[in-house]
Amino acid sequence: MDRQTVTRTESPQASTRIEERPRRTLRGEVSLSAVVAGFVAVAISYAGPLLVVLQAARAGGLSADLTSSWVWAISVGSGVACILGSLVTRQPVMIAWSIPGAAVLMAMLGSYTLNEAIGAYIVCGALSALLGATGLIGRLLAMVPRPITQAVLAGVLLPFGITVAGAVVSAPVVAGGIVVGYLIGRRFLPRYAVFGAMALGAVLAAATGTSGTFAVHPGITVPMLLVPHFTLGSILGIGLPLFIVTQAGQNAPGLIVMRASGFEPNDRLLLTGSGIVSIVFAFFGAHALNLAAVTAAIATSGESHPDKRRRYVAGVSTGVFYVLGGFLATMIVGLFAAIPPAMLTALAGVALLVPAQNALHGTMQEGATAPG
Repeated sequence: MDRQTVTRTESPQASTRIEERPRRTLRGEVSLSAVVAGFVAVAISYAGPLLVVLQAARAGGLSADLTSSWVWAISVGSGVACILGSLVTRQPVMIAWSIPGAAVLMAMLGSYTLNEAIGAYIVCGALSALLGATGLIGRLLAMVPRPITQAVLAGVLLPFGITVAGAVVSAPVVAGGIVVGYLIGRRFLPRYAVFGAMALGAVLAAATGTSGTFAVHPGITVPMLLVPHFTLGSILGIGLPLFIVTQAGQNAPGLIVMRASGFEPNDRLLLTGSGIVSIVFAFFGAHALNLAAVTAAIATSGESHPDKRRRYVAGVSTGVFYVLGGFLATMIVGLFAAIPPAMLTALAGVALLVPAQNALHGTMQEGATAPG
């Protein structure tokens, strides 16, 4: 009887202790390394994938205002999706614009009016949301053995590491300095190795005079609301190809990266959500938003934060930087045009070095089923 009495008196206390346990808050879990990971991811996106968008806009004959609206839409749309997705799932959710989709538009955009293209973008977003809601992509990936998914990830990341050698040859001081700075940082301050390499590269670029002219035009980018025009031709010529390359070339690799990093993404939530966000921002020029792969490897890696539970902060910080970049689109384009290409190549390579090593290691491990 006494033992039963003690048990009854301890149970409310245990319940009280559980209720009084402090909840995880974003403010308490912010770290410099996660914020830097987000900044590096956005910098790489603007310096590389954004150029494909700008080339597609030029091929389509878009005006400067329409091009700025397009950049605003993909930036702010990606940012909103990153922030909401990361906060809801407490995982580093990385959403960005479709790079292969922009490549498709380089060839097709000039054949249709912009209003027809907007209609095709909306159809693509709707199809993406519907496919995401079925969970089909997640089920297919769950059938793939883990070593194969790791090999796919390694294949995505390795080219970035290989191109660092060419960058060092073309710009030995700047690119070489970034590599040396990163290696030293990994030895003494591993969490801030990428940040140190980036800062050193900026100093060396300024000291050697290799940075370009900063053609920055101050001002806030104002988006343009565009009216869609739905035609069978634009849907078949733009919408369907855009949908196919986005799912195969972006969403599937994006899920693979998250799973390879030890996360269990809710594919239905993320893919459906990115499709809905794509529809909303298509009215301002966004062609397609999807899960990112390369930048996700940065945010989900241990260099973002040793504690996997706190890496979602990198997704939130990425979203914040995207939103800021969207409203400063014209300034961002001019700013990154001044950064030496070799510096960005080297920076991307060192930022993805550890994820690539982990992926290569994963390809050698036994495993008959996919993670999770």
